[in-house]
Amino acid sequence: MSLKEYLLKKDYYSIPLKKTKTNHFSLSAKINGIKGHFILDTGASNTCIGIDLVEKFNLTAEASETKAAGAGATEMDTQQASDVKIKIGKWKYYNLHLVLFDLSHVNTALINHLVKPVDGIIGADVLEKGKAIIDYKKKRLYLKKKLFLY
Repeated sequence: MSLKEYLLKKDYYSIPLKKTKTNHFSLSAKINGIKGHFILDTGASNTCIGIDLVEKFNLTAEASETKAAGAGATEMDTQQASDVKIKIGKWKYYNLHLVLFDLSHVNTALINHLVKPVDGIIGADVLEKGKAIIDYKKKRLYLKKKLFLY
């Protein structure tokens, strides 16, 4: 039995991943019903959206004292959004907390490598909520179907 067959029997959804030229996995997801392009980052503690995309994803930005760091940038100011709906493939979660910050440094690096810019980063918070399993060889993300959504 393949990993995919096994996990589908264990109530997981299978989501295809694309490998970028920068060796990241990317995927599509919907935030508040709006489709976006994201990098999957197991090392990112939180799921993030570019602060310039608050209106695109119908988010309500709130003040945050958290500072963000990553991809060569540190001590970046952030905002936050709560009660956000996310859908990845058929997997859904209705009470997501997002970090909002300037992702221009990330997108500049991607563009310099001829990779499509992203709207955000799917982080470990979502992966943990979905009891994620990543099949690196087959380029698939598996997220558990049955969740408590609140």
